[in-house]
Amino acid sequence: MVYRVFVEKKKGLDNEAKALLNDAKALLGINSLEKIRIFNRYDAENITEELFNYSVKTVFSEPQLDIATSEIQVDDATVFAVEFLPGQFDQRADSAAQCIQIISQGDRPLIRSAKVYALYGNLSDEDISAIKKYVINPVEAREAELKKPETLKVNYEIPTTVKTLDGFCALSRNELEQFVKDYGLAMDADDIEFCQTYFKSERRDPTITEIRMIDTYWSDHCRHT
Repeated sequence: MVYRVFVEKKKGLDNEAKALLNDAKALLGINSLEKIRIFNRYDAENITEELFNYSVKTVFSEPQLDIATSEIQVDDATVFAVEFLPGQFDQRADSAAQCIQIISQGDRPLIRSAKVYALYGNLSDEDISAIKKYVINPVEAREAELKKPETLKVNYEIPTTVKTLDGFCALSRNELEQFVKDYGLAMDADDIEFCQTYFKSERRDPTITEIRMIDTYWSDHCRHT
């Protein structure tokens, strides 16, 4: 069973929400935005209900600073959630799982975290899209589902063969730019052209796994420089 909790800073301590509201008005020009609420959402599995409830007060939140609830009341707000991309390290979730394991002296639970935004005001679709674009870094994050999943376990299909990107070394500059878009890569056209030069020297086309691996390490490098 998956347990869920939402954690929001108490009024007067919601500095992150206030800062985003100011940015939306000053940088994005969205003056119709009246208020923002931000919740840290935690989903937990492989954990007893008793241990989860105890962890809500000791791991997921600080009672003197936070309000923790199993559901959120957002009235007529526009709500969306953001989570890390699969494969990206979720430090918030990992730290919570470690703490719970120390408390229980048992197996480590599965924890997933996301950030939920509630936007208040007479907002257009363009306003909402601009705010989403501002807060979601596509290199490491994506918009998350609002519905609680039945399980946090992810089943990956293990391919028996690896696709070779036939014709990669013959792609033109414009085709490389389209290649980056088609595969949703963090690299830009110059980066993928550099990769193409390498594989030309190897006299072979790369596999999709090689390109994905290069792209993953490239995105990590960009996030830390």
